[in-house]
Amino acid sequence: MSKYSHQFRVYYEDTDAGGVVYHANYLNFFERTRTEWLRSKGLQQSIMREEANVILAIRNMNIDYVLPARLDDLLTVTTEVISHSKVSMQVQQEMHVGETLVAKAQVQIVSLNAEKFKPMRFPTQYLEELLF
Repeated sequence: MSKYSHQFRVYYEDTDAGGVVYHANYLNFFERTRTEWLRSKGLQQSIMREEANVILAIRNMNIDYVLPARLDDLLTVTTEVISHSKVSMQVQQEMHVGETLVAKAQVQIVSLNAEKFKPMRFPTQYLEELLF
């Protein structure tokens, strides 16, 4: 399983009055990276829903805010699958400024039937793409 990496610049709109990234915006950077990770694998959530009636949802997320990210920082956010089952996967995400870790997240992603919002097996073709 390989690690995916994406970069973002911290803009004024991402920060609080002190120039520090507002805590909820870390979730946005993590989410955008997961979306770009899917795209890098040739997967788009809208197409997954249309073709296989599957949506990916976050069931659980644990974030550790290690150090503050600040205005104008260049963030490098990584995503890596660390384990999976038939209906869910655990993803480790990290956010760095240069070599410095500023935040990390453990994310549980579940595969859901798009109509019923009930757990369903990851379609094989998608799971294979996500793991390699």
